[in-house]
Amino acid sequence: MKIFLIILATILAAILGLTLLCVGFLFNDRIKSRFRRAILLIDLALVVTLALGSRFRAELPSDAVEIFGDITTVVFMSQLICIVMTLIALVIRAIYRRLNKPVPFNRERRAMLAYGLFYPLVSTAAAVYGNQVERNSTVENRFDIPIDDLPSDLDGFVIAQISDVHLGAYFSLERLRALLERIAESKPDLLAITGDIFDNVPMNAEAIKLVDSYCERFKHGIWYCHGNHEHHRGIKAIETGLKPTNIHWLVNSAEPVRMSLDRPLYIVGVDYPMHSMMMPVAEREDRAEMEKNFQRQKHEYLAEAMRSVPSNAVCVLLAHHPEFIDDAVEFKIPLTLTGHTHGSQIGIFGLPLFPIFKYTRGMITHGKFFGYVHVGNGSWFPFRLGCPPEIAYFTLTKGDSK
Repeated sequence: MKIFLIILATILAAILGLTLLCVGFLFNDRIKSRFRRAILLIDLALVVTLALGSRFRAELPSDAVEIFGDITTVVFMSQLICIVMTLIALVIRAIYRRLNKPVPFNRERRAMLAYGLFYPLVSTAAAVYGNQVERNSTVENRFDIPIDDLPSDLDGFVIAQISDVHLGAYFSLERLRALLERIAESKPDLLAITGDIFDNVPMNAEAIKLVDSYCERFKHGIWYCHGNHEHHRGIKAIETGLKPTNIHWLVNSAEPVRMSLDRPLYIVGVDYPMHSMMMPVAEREDRAEMEKNFQRQKHEYLAEAMRSVPSNAVCVLLAHHPEFIDDAVEFKIPLTLTGHTHGSQIGIFGLPLFPIFKYTRGMITHGKFFGYVHVGNGSWFPFRLGCPPEIAYFTLTKGDSK
């Protein structure tokens, strides 16, 4: 937690510093000093309130947390967008001036960008859109998954996937109910949930009951695997709540879908490899050793899950971390559904703007094997731009066995 707060403070400080610098390129000397004072006071007030709020989080009503989170997000994201726009404009101006004859020197005009007020206005509009509109505008994405020697009864079988709901101040039980209702009305054969849904201790028990109440709405039920946030929110209590339900929760295990088929359909589920994060501090600081341990645990988890799976089975793997896609290829699993990355929450032209993971968003193909990285339904912070939340649908089809 301390590391997270240090990182957050560093990011906010960098945004503030760059914003104050960019103001100098947007306004003249008389106006920019006023803007800088206003920005400095607003940002410092938000940071102090954020620090106090994190200290007394348990005592605060969820509505207050949501409203403050929205305001803080809009303020800092508008500044970040303005920084990016200003830097792009400065680069374009520099290139233009190199390609054209120099104009008579004017210090103030040289320092300022044209239409300075345009940048903060557009940035604020984009920040409000990302916070209030796109974050709440779930899209549906559909994919055909060709599988060699697929039984005729599975041709057209539809799997829906949601992931990274992150119940809490920014994703209520009512919103979860609406999401489940929307999916149930589209009548997929089963629903897969790939972790990070039960992320709020006071809400988790009720959320489990809510998900369970929808199991009968799907012909072949609801299937679920843990994410890392379930471990952060009391995994034992969550599993105790799951035991009496009809939810198929899979922890390094597999179960057949109840259908009479020549080749059975198995849903395989693996846990999040948390043990690599629980290493002694000295070992965690050795990134190479930590990565080695993470890769080893992934492989062991999937190997354990596959032990009870017949060799002729058609398998679908549910895993929270997207790098399980590589392990699934080794085990010749046709389709792997993952999440965790949120698609970076900010994208451009359908691509993640911050691809910090090996696989960050969308469909990954390795020959005839498919892996999908879901962009999530909730968010790390209440903002999405170019990366709306999604419901993903996968239709199994007969592949070319050549």
